[in-house]
Amino acid sequence: MAQHRLEQLEKSEAYASYQSELALKKELSILRNDFYYQLVDAEVTSLIDFLYKPLDVLSGDTYSARRIDAHRTFYLLIDGMGKGVSASFTAVIMTTFINHLVDKMVAHDSFSLDILIQESMQYIQTILLDEEVLAIDYICFDTYFKELEYAKFAMPPFLLQDKNDNIIKIKSNNIPMSKWSSSYKIDKRDITDIAKYLFYSDGIVENKTKTQGLTYANFIEEDFKFSFSREEFKEKFFAKITEQEDDLTLIFINSLDLREETRLEKKVFATTLDAVEEANVWYEEIWEHFHVESDMADRAGIVFTELFMNAYEHGNLGLDPRTKHKYLEEDIYFESLQKLEEGSNKKITVEIFKLKELASEYIVTKIADEGEGFDTQALSEIFRNSLQFNGRGVFVSRKNSMGIYYNPKGNCVIFLHKIS
Repeated sequence: MAQHRLEQLEKSEAYASYQSELALKKELSILRNDFYYQLVDAEVTSLIDFLYKPLDVLSGDTYSARRIDAHRTFYLLIDGMGKGVSASFTAVIMTTFINHLVDKMVAHDSFSLDILIQESMQYIQTILLDEEVLAIDYICFDTYFKELEYAKFAMPPFLLQDKNDNIIKIKSNNIPMSKWSSSYKIDKRDITDIAKYLFYSDGIVENKTKTQGLTYANFIEEDFKFSFSREEFKEKFFAKITEQEDDLTLIFINSLDLREETRLEKKVFATTLDAVEEANVWYEEIWEHFHVESDMADRAGIVFTELFMNAYEHGNLGLDPRTKHKYLEEDIYFESLQKLEEGSNKKITVEIFKLKELASEYIVTKIADEGEGFDTQALSEIFRNSLQFNGRGVFVSRKNSMGIYYNPKGNCVIFLHKIS
C-alpha cells in the first residue's frame, strides 16, 4: 500500500514538474527579445543586457525588447500586483497584446508610443479586477533625435548616468494602471549626454541586504555607477542581498566610446588558415603589453581564437555547421577549407579599443567579417544546451569574457575584458 502511494506521489510530482517546465517555456516564448546577444549599432554602439530571474515558475514580472527600425528601440517592463497565478496571468496577457501591437506597427511602419499605450490600456481594463493595478514602463529610444520617450506607471525610477558620471533619476509620471485609468502622460528627455541606463522592477530595490536590514535601494545608485555591464552589476547585487525575495527583472544599457581616439590597434586579415595563425600570434603579442595576469590573457586569447575562427569559416567561407561536421567525419576538413579559400577574397577586420570608466579599464575587441551573418536568436538554444556540437565556440567565448555581442546582421562581434 505504501509502495503504491509512493509511486502515485512520484507520478504526480513528475507531472507537476513537467507542467511547470512547459509553463516556463511558454512564458519565455512570450517575452520577446529582439536583441539576444546583439548590440545596437546606430549613431553609437550600445550593449543591451537583461536579467530575468523569476522567484517561482509563474512570474508577475515580464519584459520585452523590440527593434522598431534602424534608429528606434522599444522596451517594456511589467510588474503585476502581488504574486502567483493572478499576477502572472495579467502580466503575460498584457505583454502578449503589446507585442502583437508592436508587430503590426512595425509591419506597417506606423509605430506610435501614444497609440500603443492607449490601445493596451483599453485592452487590459477589460481584464483587470476592480482592485487590481499594474506597474508598467513603456520606453522608446530614438538615437537619431537622441531622445528618450517614456510613460512610467508606478515603476521604480530609471537610473541614467551622464558622460560626467552623474546619476540621474527619472521618476514615474503616472499612477498605477487600473480598471479605472482614464489618462496618462508621456514625457521626453534629451539623451545626448547619457552613456548608461538601468531599468528595473521593484524586486531589485525592495530586496533586503546583509547590511542592518537595509534594502538594496540604498545601494543601487552606487553599484550602477561603478558597473560597466550587467554582469558587474549582477555580481554587486547578489553579493549584497541575503536571498532573492521577489521576481527580478532589469535592462542594462551601456553606450561604448568606440572611436579612433580610444582605438589601440586595427588590422585586416585575409581569409586563409595562415591568416588565422597570424591573427592569433598578433593578438597574443598585443595582450603582452597590458601587463595583466597570464590567466586573463589566456582567456582573452581563447575567445579571440574561437570568434576569429567563426569569422573565417562560418562568416567569410560560408561553411555551415552540418557541412563542417561532415568534413570532419570524412577527415577532409583542411583540404576542403583550402578549396573554399581559393574562391574568397573577403577580409576579416580586427579592432582593439581601451575604454576607461571611473577607476577601471576595459579592453573591447571587435571582429568583423564580410559574410552573410546569422540570426543571433539561434544562440538561445546553444546557451541552454552547452553540450551540443554546434556553437560550442560561442558558448566558450561567453564563459571566458564579460560578454559577446553581435551586430544585427550577425557578421560583426565584440567582446570585453576588464584589465584593471
